[in-house]
Amino acid sequence: MSHAYNESYTEEHLQRVAFPLGGIGAGMLCLEGCGALSHVSVRNRPDVYHEPNLFAALCVKGQTNTARVLEGPVPTWKIFGAPETGLGGGTKNYGLPRCGRAEFEARFPFATVKLSDPGIPLEMSLTGWSPFIPGDADNASLPVAALEYRFVNRSRTTVTAVYSFHAQNFMAIRNSTGGQEVRSRQDGFVLCQAGSKDSPWEEGAFSATVDDAHVRVNANWFRGGWFDARTLVWKSVADGRAPSAKAVGTTKPSPGGSLYVPFRLKPGQEKIIRLRLAWYVPATNMRTVKKLEKHDETYRPWYSGRFRDIGQVTDYWCQHLASLRRKSAQFSACFYDTTLPAEVVEAVAANLTILKSSTCLRQVDGRFWGWEGCGDSDGSCHGSCTHVWNYAQAMPHLFPSLERSLRETEFGDSQDERGHQMFRAGLPIRQIVHDYPAAADGQLGGIMKIYRDWRISADTDWLRRLWPRVQASLDYAIQTWDPDRKGVLTEPHHNTYDIEFWGPDGMCTSFYLGALKAASQMAHALGTDATAYEALYLRGTQNMENSLYNGEYFIQTVQWKGLKARNPAAEARKKGESPELVALLEREGPRYQYATGCLSDGVLGVWLADVCGVGKILNPAKVKKHLNAVHRYNFRKDLSSFANPQRPTYALGHEAGLLLASWPTGGEPSLPFVYSNEVWTGIEYQVASHLMMTGQVNKGLEIVRALRDRYDGQVRNPFNEYECGHWYARAMASYSLLQGMTGARYDAVDQVLHLKPAIKGDFRSFLCTATGYATVGIRKGEPFIEVKSGKIKIKRVVCE
Repeated sequence: MSHAYNESYTEEHLQRVAFPLGGIGAGMLCLEGCGALSHVSVRNRPDVYHEPNLFAALCVKGQTNTARVLEGPVPTWKIFGAPETGLGGGTKNYGLPRCGRAEFEARFPFATVKLSDPGIPLEMSLTGWSPFIPGDADNASLPVAALEYRFVNRSRTTVTAVYSFHAQNFMAIRNSTGGQEVRSRQDGFVLCQAGSKDSPWEEGAFSATVDDAHVRVNANWFRGGWFDARTLVWKSVADGRAPSAKAVGTTKPSPGGSLYVPFRLKPGQEKIIRLRLAWYVPATNMRTVKKLEKHDETYRPWYSGRFRDIGQVTDYWCQHLASLRRKSAQFSACFYDTTLPAEVVEAVAANLTILKSSTCLRQVDGRFWGWEGCGDSDGSCHGSCTHVWNYAQAMPHLFPSLERSLRETEFGDSQDERGHQMFRAGLPIRQIVHDYPAAADGQLGGIMKIYRDWRISADTDWLRRLWPRVQASLDYAIQTWDPDRKGVLTEPHHNTYDIEFWGPDGMCTSFYLGALKAASQMAHALGTDATAYEALYLRGTQNMENSLYNGEYFIQTVQWKGLKARNPAAEARKKGESPELVALLEREGPRYQYATGCLSDGVLGVWLADVCGVGKILNPAKVKKHLNAVHRYNFRKDLSSFANPQRPTYALGHEAGLLLASWPTGGEPSLPFVYSNEVWTGIEYQVASHLMMTGQVNKGLEIVRALRDRYDGQVRNPFNEYECGHWYARAMASYSLLQGMTGARYDAVDQVLHLKPAIKGDFRSFLCTATGYATVGIRKGEPFIEVKSGKIKIKRVVCE
């Protein structure tokens, strides 16, 4: 059975569903398709397989009580194959009776699990969410989540029941010298771990509260051995009791805490119990990259500067939950009020969860910092990597102030007086040692993103302040990679494939041209001379279109002789590399090139220029032909006969996917660039959206459908598109599908709404600006905009 796009997940499609809840840079936990809570990562780093005993239950009282964990059946992959299953899963609660059926539906930032069981005469559901309000970065960064349990009595008799929530103290750290305890509140409990003088980062707390006057709290679980505590907690549930007890002050703390809400429902009545979760881990021992100055500063999350302790976080969450829910629901309603294809809506929304994942951090001064993705127990690839985050188009529109903080880091702390940028920022953000080559695509892409962020914010003072740094960055790029000023990158240049391209290539040269054009336009706006950049841009477009275009797509001219860089074979021989490697380098030149290949990212800079509003930088007809070739040669409807000796699990077997490269005319190097045979969702999205922008909508949709079919919940999590880590940032290229389908883009500097629909007829779509969001589209052949939040000043609408 196939999964319908943007619809509910059921049966086998529930296996891998896990939907992140939490705040931007605040940590997360996931609501699974069956209703379980997992991926509990609240200590400022990922903990992907962390599934502590954390569950809700319901007991319907009667002549024979019926008690169920408020979850559907345990996903079968957890029974054998997950961590610890070889020991029988003794730390899990999988042996407790659950509801017979579950159904999961996502309407970001909300996710609802519908539950049913023959023994429970109630209609049951739970809705998980955390605040997500475009433009309100602070409330979207809260370390909180809510679970709303709804019970409706559809029977003809009164139902008496007890809802309960239970949590072991998973904040406790084994062998810690700090104290551990479970505290009770009037409305719930708090799981606590104290820090110590030697390990202050061990401090942490997690609260669970409900908004019900009848709640009873047990912060004094049985202290014994083996499975004693869990056994007696479940006996309380099964007996329909609601014990209340404060923690007893002994040397052995309570293993966990429970809360109970007894209720009665007459026929037709409903009951909603709002479980409010919050956490507070104010210190870490995290820092990355060598320091220029000697100090021991470590990362602290943004919320630790806003709130004093877990009590303040919990109280704020309780006081503002209603308004934050209303505003989050308002955004969700606007986003889903669309006529765009269901696969597009699903793809965009699914990857907004990346902003709620542990991929994202926000340090105490409010600045954003990101991993590339999440490893199982740590961040994957540090430093807001510029060439990866080039693809991510969600945050600049939804939270532009956070995105601008990335530019400030790139052109500030990460750039030296030469204009050299380290493409990985330090954590905490600070000046760092410049001991690695700059990344051409990352550094040049940043210039286009400066332009984009200025047009989104209309903050010309911000642009003027950063402009000298932008000039220094571009001048460094010219001097380092194009010293002869041909308008193409010739000297070895590092890029997102973790290698250097030698000689001119379409991918990085398109970034160069986009940066030159963006810089020229910014210079004009600031009243400075742009003559040199303009001349170089024109020279570069001619060279790229004449020498790097083979009549069907853009290629690379591999060059290693006559450069400032040293001959790679001579360097390998000097380093004592293997004879076979030296022989290969002498025969073919540098390893890891794409040469005559058809690269899916071959005109990536053109796409970035389009989504940033820079404008056209190459002949549109040639760009269109390139994208058509990418679809023809790199999109495979069945990969079962394709050989991939690299990383296989992104797409394999009978699955479909877009390869990073192919060599349809021959000329494949013996060792092409290291990821060439792989399938990355971020690149699939950028190609799909670019195809749409050039009028090739069906080809773009075919790629999107193939991608989302791989993430249908059976084998992969629909809300976790991975690459070098879970919740990989590059996948936020999916946001550009909105622009790909509609051409909708708002320029706040000129106060112009641009529309260039790739689809025929009337349509409705979501648009977010720095000052508000709206529904835009075509109605009865005429453009329209309906502002749903904030204000959007529009002097004119340009509809192409």
